[in-house]
Amino acid sequence: MNKRIYISLFIIAVSFTAKAQQIFLDKVSIDFAKTVSIWPLMKEIEPQWFEQVKDHMPKETVSYFNFTSDGKYSLYKRTKEAEMPRGMWWQPFADENVIYNDYTAGTTISQKPVFEETFLIQDSLSKIKWKLTPDTRIIAGFECRKAIGILYDTVAVFAFYTDEIMVNGGPESITGLPGMILGVGIPRLHTTWFATRVQALNTVTPKALTPASKGKKTSKTEFLSLLDKALSRGEAWGKKMVLAFVI
Repeated sequence: MNKRIYISLFIIAVSFTAKAQQIFLDKVSIDFAKTVSIWPLMKEIEPQWFEQVKDHMPKETVSYFNFTSDGKYSLYKRTKEAEMPRGMWWQPFADENVIYNDYTAGTTISQKPVFEETFLIQDSLSKIKWKLTPDTRIIAGFECRKAIGILYDTVAVFAFYTDEIMVNGGPESITGLPGMILGVGIPRLHTTWFATRVQALNTVTPKALTPASKGKKTSKTEFLSLLDKALSRGEAWGKKMVLAFVI
């Protein structure tokens, strides 16, 4: 047997060994950083007075969330709010959501505080039209494939998922890819979510996956209608707020 055949067999053997050693996770705890680019967001909403007030707003805010799942259920909630520099009047919004997903039933329970009122939305998982691309990047140590999605028919979503984590979830209510979403960007909101740490778990207790129970019960459609009436009167600002609260 010549040298070329030996080399080919060696490469095949190494490839099979690597695949055999690949670990697929379903029980995980994932930390996410949510970054909102405030300056471009405000410049787009209020270009007339942006230059006058920009120095009283941070350039960006970063808040932190945790996603815990046993493969069938997941809970996503904030662990640390954004730190605001002294003297800044900006107040983060849509930053206190608690999202519980049941991937087997295809349902979600989302607690979303909106100003003085808290809503409890019980509905099906979000339907996002995804298109997979060949692009990849490494996030939190995992090779992730890029996908482009359309939410609510007009909102572009860019996501990166890994099939090494066998959960069809992601930050906020972004779901529906063949693996765990570790990175998301929504250009219209100038906002990104990226995983900073992935921890494999041996077990996940039921307490860690208990959905929120307080709030005015409503459906996704009713919630969107209520927000649209209350916030879209502010035109550009209101429309951004509506989108931020419903994702």
